[in-house]
Amino acid sequence: MKKKYRLGYTTGVFDLFHVGHLNLLEKAKEHCDFLIVGVSTDELVQSYKSKTPIIPFSERIRIVESIKFVDKVVPQTTREKVEAFHKYKFDVMFVGDDWKGTSKWEKLEGDFSNLGVDIVYFPYTKGTSSTMLTEVLTKLTTTSTVK
Repeated sequence: MKKKYRLGYTTGVFDLFHVGHLNLLEKAKEHCDFLIVGVSTDELVQSYKSKTPIIPFSERIRIVESIKFVDKVVPQTTREKVEAFHKYKFDVMFVGDDWKGTSKWEKLEGDFSNLGVDIVYFPYTKGTSSTMLTEVLTKLTTTSTVK
């Protein structure tokens, strides 16, 4: 079966890798022949989240490289998606629908439309996120050290 897109691209921190991450990568690969995944560097995450990922970049990139749906993994050193397009020449970008309707992504939809790039939004996995997992781990660590 011929896939709709030739070259797909998605990005993420992929800290505390979970089923939501896996779902995004699997669904993305269902729509393209070749999937490139940008994994955010520790420095990039620190610059916009003001925190360092729990899992170091070198380990996060290894995890994503091992996923059978992923054809190539690249470091994401900037959040500029148009810049990534010029570097990788993808024809579609995949992202969770929690970003849909935000001013940043509405602008990006226009920019990408002018470049002939589609954005495909996939349902965000409710009930699972790296932020939620971090909060649970923090509570467990705090509780166990208090005893």
